[in-house]
Amino acid sequence: MKRNAVGLSLLGCMFMVVSAMCADAQEKAKEPASAGVAQIVALDECEPTSFNGVLGPDFCKNVALAALGFSTNLSDLFSKAAAGTPDPGWDFEPDELQVKKGTTVLVTDQGGEPHTFTEVKQFGGGFIDGLNHGEAVVPECSGGFSNVAVAKTRIIQGSTTAFPNLSKGEHLFECCIHPWMRVKVVVK
Repeated sequence: MKRNAVGLSLLGCMFMVVSAMCADAQEKAKEPASAGVAQIVALDECEPTSFNGVLGPDFCKNVALAALGFSTNLSDLFSKAAAGTPDPGWDFEPDELQVKKGTTVLVTDQGGEPHTFTEVKQFGGGFIDGLNHGEAVVPECSGGFSNVAVAKTRIIQGSTTAFPNLSKGEHLFECCIHPWMRVKVVVK
């Protein structure tokens, strides 16, 4: 009993720290970052048993919170997306980022499964119909990973991809797998 209380207290503290970090990141993202480096993080809460049972061993590597019951199984991910309420645990943080010209944008996948960070002309659906909630697939995501342009934007769990030379203006990025994962990068 005492052990569970300690675990729940630690979990509560962890959530408070993560919430504060996300809020701080959102505030900092509103101000143009100096030329240098700016960070975007891809997050998800895949539940390993259901994802790996369908998509193959070690597809989902969510070891952080899944063991504590804070995860979404594969069928719930699809049903939430179909209902128009996609799982908020699948997200890019921050949602908007303003940087100065010359800033390298780093995107790190801290989730348990792969994502893409694909630049699109306008936000829309990805290449998995069941996750699109009726949105048409955007041209940049069509063909899925058989499209080399999409395959090049894939980020694997624990990896980081750099975007060093974004031109001035607005850049829209989304995950072609989980299309509600979206971020706008404004280069000034």
